[in-house]
Amino acid sequence: MHSVRVDDGYSGANFDRPAFQQLLKDIRSGQIDCVIVKDLSRFARNFVEAGRFLDQEFPLYGVRFIAINDGYDSIQRKGGADDIVLPFKNLVNDAYCRDISVKIRSQLEVKRKKGDFIGSFAVYGYLKDPDDRHKLVIDEYAADVVRDIFKWKLEGLSQQRIAERLDDQGILSPMEYKRYCGMKYKSGFQINPKARWTAVAIGRILKNEFYVGTLVQGKRSTPNHKIKKLMQKPENEWVRIEHNHEPIIEREIFDTVNRLLIKDTRIAPQEQTVYLFSGLLFCGDCRHSMVRNNNNRGGKIYTYYMCGNNRNTKICSSHRIKDTLLEQSVLASIRSQIDAILDVDKMLKRIDDMPYRKSIVSRTGIQAEQKREEIERYKRLKKALFESKVEKLISEAEYFEMKLQYDEQQKSAEDDLHRLEKELHTATFSLKENNNWIEIFRQYQNITELTRPIVVTLIDHINIYEGNRIEIVFQYQYDFEQALKVISCAETADATSPEEAEVV
Repeated sequence: MHSVRVDDGYSGANFDRPAFQQLLKDIRSGQIDCVIVKDLSRFARNFVEAGRFLDQEFPLYGVRFIAINDGYDSIQRKGGADDIVLPFKNLVNDAYCRDISVKIRSQLEVKRKKGDFIGSFAVYGYLKDPDDRHKLVIDEYAADVVRDIFKWKLEGLSQQRIAERLDDQGILSPMEYKRYCGMKYKSGFQINPKARWTAVAIGRILKNEFYVGTLVQGKRSTPNHKIKKLMQKPENEWVRIEHNHEPIIEREIFDTVNRLLIKDTRIAPQEQTVYLFSGLLFCGDCRHSMVRNNNNRGGKIYTYYMCGNNRNTKICSSHRIKDTLLEQSVLASIRSQIDAILDVDKMLKRIDDMPYRKSIVSRTGIQAEQKREEIERYKRLKKALFESKVEKLISEAEYFEMKLQYDEQQKSAEDDLHRLEKELHTATFSLKENNNWIEIFRQYQNITELTRPIVVTLIDHINIYEGNRIEIVFQYQYDFEQALKVISCAETADATSPEEAEVV
């Protein structure tokens, strides 16, 4: 009686192959006493394990091993040459497998750095381009679901509530959607026969940079071709290609949502969404989170915020403030900030049209480039100086004396370059084509009431002090301050004529 064992599609670098494991089981039960293979490479491409089976495992169970093309038969083994040639052939097979693995890994890395998508399945919200399977196109149906997920998170829903809403609406989870589209998709996350939306799945979508057009690949890999277990790689070794494909979510929305994910935004049991200021209010003195409280007076409920540290330990004072006063103050401050930003925008546009300002940018850029060339010249001089010392053209003392001079001159040029680059950054600030932060505030210029999306988009955090004093730290505060600096510098320069400035 004979039988055939085939492991089609499995690598010979390991022995965790279904048919091979069945072969071992039959050998150990005494059902097989002879194994015949076409050649040694068909048996295994693992030098260590192949030697163990041929020298220990098979002889232990009295199994005859024949490799036809290699002319090997264990029952006719004479020793000598066979003992040398056989391990050598196994070593060559192992090396060949390793070489193929290195080439494949190298090719995949090249594709990643080119921005080619090499995954088996596209990320939920995208499809592989029919004309180029390494490029992705938006799947409008799934993309709308992704947009809703981000929209609901901005509105204050938790990941669990979002998952429940999607299930209630009958929207297929990413796994079920792939199956619906005819893809043979399996996942280690599945527990039930039909995969439902989960808070974990929602969290993965909200954190995935893929949706802003950034391709991130190479997060996991196997240590080598013999070990198939995937290991997480350090983040600095991931391949990240920005603006690689069409985004589904705007970068500003993605950043805002991910700021919310790290804030304390728990939802009260009786509520569907977080409160208006959840995760944004802090005590101005102890920096502890403010907590929301309700007080029933005469059948009417009054809501206020107080320092959580005061409520728990009494170490800090209460910093109590009514919710209505807080909302009115924040709304007024947002309106004031928007008006100030729109005024800044008008001034920046006026400054951009000033010919003198553009000449400053051009001249500063030229001076910076000259300093870079000067720094490179000192580096070349120091290299030549070292070579002169090695060739005994100058003494050790002369070398260190001249090197010290070059070091000082290079340091001076580097300081000048740093200053010029800062000036250039300030000078070109308002000349950028897209001041997105201004447009973000502009879209809310006519607001009459606060909503959760408005608050989390425009405000980083709010500090509450005693006496109902409020400090609001807006988003893009650095950009706003830089714009004010540009305007101040331009007004100073405008007070000086071009002729006078040239003399200075």
